[in-house]
Amino acid sequence: MRILVTGGAGFIGSHLSQRLLKEGHVVTILDDLNDFYSPLRKKENVALVATAGPVAFYQGDICDRETVCRVFDERKPDAVVHLAARAGVRPSLEAPLLYEQVNVRGTMVLLEAAREAGVGKFVFASSSSIYGIANRVPFSEEDHLNLPVSPYAATKIAGEKICFTYSHLYGIKTICLRFFTVYGPRQRPDLAIRKFTQLMLAGQRISMFGDGSSGRDYTFIDDIVRGIVAALGYDCAYEVFNLGNSSPVTLRTLIETLETVIQVKTDIETLPDQPGDVPITCADISKARRILGYAPQTPFREGIERFVDWYRSQGSH
Repeated sequence: MRILVTGGAGFIGSHLSQRLLKEGHVVTILDDLNDFYSPLRKKENVALVATAGPVAFYQGDICDRETVCRVFDERKPDAVVHLAARAGVRPSLEAPLLYEQVNVRGTMVLLEAAREAGVGKFVFASSSSIYGIANRVPFSEEDHLNLPVSPYAATKIAGEKICFTYSHLYGIKTICLRFFTVYGPRQRPDLAIRKFTQLMLAGQRISMFGDGSSGRDYTFIDDIVRGIVAALGYDCAYEVFNLGNSSPVTLRTLIETLETVIQVKTDIETLPDQPGDVPITCADISKARRILGYAPQTPFREGIERFVDWYRSQGSH
């Protein structure tokens, strides 16, 4: 299959692209290499992808309709995995219009190009943040999405709704995947596990927002990639799936696990809760398990050990 991966130079996208190449697919990456974090890191990711097989790389903005249409025309994808986005809850509070532009308009540009090119399959990367201030856990795909607490979450809800519209009107087979706090090698530098690891190895104090009781459903990158691949192979008109681990870990437990694995004791500065953050995320993965055969295999401690090993191998500290 010919597959276009938007955001393929990023954390999840580079791992997915490697896996798809190893399975014999023809892979094209579209990524603007923006400076949300180091473009050099993203170029290194693309180089790693290329070790798995020949990959076509286009540097371009998903909001640029001319560029997107050229990629579709030249590469003629059978399927699109749309991972490109402005990511992160907290940064979206600082630049909401940028998030709307990239995450909403960019998704529409891609869907319109897919419609015009006759692409049959579209996989959209959504987020657990869309559940907002949920009144029950675990979060189910059947829950109402009425209370997003960040611009980022709101743009992901919009993306899902636009995907449904295009599926309904134009027959593009579409799956929206709600990712729950993905971690592992190549993780973005702004995320907690990587930030804490960097500071701990440097012997510096870390900041803990809240009392440490907030929980996140950390999901290892390999498990997420398996879920995306399963979604690519599933035939449906439109579906939504949670991809998580269904085992939330508190912030305090995360810090203690990192201390154990790194073998340090760190100073902790306690700060107030951050606007836009939710107290817990927890995925009900029964639907993905039943339909996609999705079954996360990486225990949290093992995933942290693999991440720390990778981080040390980079000489990043």
